[in-house]
Amino acid sequence: MLLNLLTRFYTKKESLERNRFLTITVAVIFGFAAISARLFYLQIIKYPVYADLARRQQNFIRILEPKRGDIFLRSKMGELVKIATTQAGATLYLNMKLLKEPDRIFSVLNQITPIDKNVFWASIAKNNDPYEVIKRKLSLAEAEKISALSLPGVGLEEERWRYYPAENLASHVIGFVTQPPQASIGQYGIEKYFDETLKGSVKKISGDRDAKGIILAFTSTVSGGEEVGQDIILTLEPDVQKEVQLELKALKEKWRASSGGIIILEPKTGKIISMAAEPSFNPGEYQKEKNLETFLNPFPQKIFELGSVFKPLTMSAALNEGVLAPDTTYIDKGEIKIGNRVIKNFDGKARGVRTMTQVLEESLNTGAVFAMTRLGGEKLKEYFYKFGLAERTGIELPGELKGDLSNLESGREVEFATASFGQGIAVTPLEFIIALASLANGGKLMAPYIREDSAPKVLRETIRPETSAKITAMLVDVVDTALAGGKVKMDRYAIAAKTGTAQIPASKFGGANAKGYSEEYLHSFFGYFPAYNPKFLIFIFIERPQGVAYASQSISDSFRKLVEFLINYYTIPPDR
Repeated sequence: MLLNLLTRFYTKKESLERNRFLTITVAVIFGFAAISARLFYLQIIKYPVYADLARRQQNFIRILEPKRGDIFLRSKMGELVKIATTQAGATLYLNMKLLKEPDRIFSVLNQITPIDKNVFWASIAKNNDPYEVIKRKLSLAEAEKISALSLPGVGLEEERWRYYPAENLASHVIGFVTQPPQASIGQYGIEKYFDETLKGSVKKISGDRDAKGIILAFTSTVSGGEEVGQDIILTLEPDVQKEVQLELKALKEKWRASSGGIIILEPKTGKIISMAAEPSFNPGEYQKEKNLETFLNPFPQKIFELGSVFKPLTMSAALNEGVLAPDTTYIDKGEIKIGNRVIKNFDGKARGVRTMTQVLEESLNTGAVFAMTRLGGEKLKEYFYKFGLAERTGIELPGELKGDLSNLESGREVEFATASFGQGIAVTPLEFIIALASLANGGKLMAPYIREDSAPKVLRETIRPETSAKITAMLVDVVDTALAGGKVKMDRYAIAAKTGTAQIPASKFGGANAKGYSEEYLHSFFGYFPAYNPKFLIFIFIERPQGVAYASQSISDSFRKLVEFLINYYTIPPDR
């Protein structure tokens, strides 16, 4: 019995040991199988993923931007004046994994180029960061001095940035290029419209770097071939542009206007000699400008109700249709009723019998309405469309708008009546000046151009040459007998001109739902000379001038100064 008990005990013990052995063996087998499966999954199935990750950690791709093309103006003597260019220099950065003795490094760097202490120590705090920029736009000379010191943890990278040597000269035409750390992209103006032309084509290169992120070598070209951007030459004349901007700034400040603009072009060709707006900006410091509307070029990118400067267009349409002549008369009663609307002259006064020439001399709203009734509202609308007041001019500038003549589509006589003197319809100043140019040049609507390698292009005929001669004579009479008490008249030069003083719609200040007109005004003035063989046409406007009632009072002096400047600068012979 004892033997049986002992036998059973040892048998049970052996069984437990055997079971334990089997359990361990199975566990080892399963563990090995799991490890093998995991290795298979990582090394075989996920190999492409991890291989790609490793490549990305060890390799890099850098995009090399070519030198952006320059933008030039050409002086009357043929000299090219650089107005936008690209400067080369370096970006200074720190690699915290290699940097030692930060106090000494700061002192050394600061002796070569001013370093922002706060930026430097904020970078130092990022212990393991291999790339912390502490300064951009170092000059090549500064970069060479730093490079020669071989400071551990201090790195330099080539950098290019857009530079505008003339600062705010023609800023609304030029636009700007966004600066690092943003991508270099043209914004506004020529920089945006010709961005692809100016920037050229980029080249990508690949290279290797070590575990610390240090570049070891450039290995190959990935794609593309670096091609330098093309230069662009504009039609703006630099000395004229400078003079125009100085005069516009003085005009705006004198009357405390909110904004303003001046454009000068050749009416026979459509070539733009100057285009300026206030307030202006420095394209190289665009980040300082908080009001984004400042960047808009008002000539193609804003629309305005311009008021009485529209009257010559109305009058020329009626002359062209033969429904009246410069000496056609009507009786001015100071006001006229159209439906349930009463339209008055600017001062509400009646003047009795007046000719069409006197309508322009005295800027009579009732006379413009009379011309419209003789012509017919639908025919007036047809001419306004023919003058291009509801279409884009096609100028090579971004964001061009087209005028709004939608009120004329109602067919209501009151809309035609108010449109005859420039109220209730809105146009871009660029559209308008091209329409005016057709009055000056014999009736040809010219496409405006601002790039030198463009060519004059006739879009269509607006009025007959003989009509152009008639309206020009009427506008010369305006200057010689009425405008601003004779301030604009010149004894040896015939000048054709007209002013406009327009109420600004309430919607400009009170939102789209605001009705009627505000108590703020827009003053405008156009003129061309020598009137019967015009070399230049000038258009000036200012918004919300203070302390002056009429455009003839606010703008006449500036117009006269610019006329005298252009006559002297281009030695234009007299025509009287």
